[in-house]
Amino acid sequence: MYSEEIEMYLDDYKSELKKAVDHYKDELLQIRAGRANPKLIEKIMVDYYGTMTPISQMATISVPEARMILVNLWDNSMLKTVAKAIEAANLGLNPSDDGRVIRLVFPQLTEERRKELVKDMSKYTESAKVTCRNARRDVLDVFKKMKKDSSITEDEMASLEKDVQKTLDETVAMIDKSAQEKEKEIMEV
Repeated sequence: MYSEEIEMYLDDYKSELKKAVDHYKDELLQIRAGRANPKLIEKIMVDYYGTMTPISQMATISVPEARMILVNLWDNSMLKTVAKAIEAANLGLNPSDDGRVIRLVFPQLTEERRKELVKDMSKYTESAKVTCRNARRDVLDVFKKMKKDSSITEDEMASLEKDVQKTLDETVAMIDKSAQEKEKEIMEV
């Protein structure tokens, strides 16, 4: 229906929206919701013989119980360094090690802490929506410039605006759905 150039801009727009949603979902995984989630510590960087390395590349991370993460390092000489890195990450977790593995026990969240987490999550949600709206603005600016240059007609412009808005609405609905699921998970006792 549209020219190749317009399709390219629409594909870029959809790609930007997908990146925003993926980033948002990644941020949601970082929020501690009372249950142990290995994603919470996977990306913590540790000085591994002079190279900053994520924990996931130097250990096996498992969840033996609902509220515990077990970090089994391949090089036990790094136990203290990894424990310090986890503490420094400020996740509210106290690593304990027995000389072989690091245990992270998740304390039960208070009602007040749950509400704080939901508030933090709503900031991430709004930020993701703003990113999506900015992508919409950018692609519409390109199309307005094309209309001004007479590359596209008034009718094509109206059709493009509808398509762009429809895509944005679908993306925002996905973000809202993810937010509702995460809020339910956080508030679950």
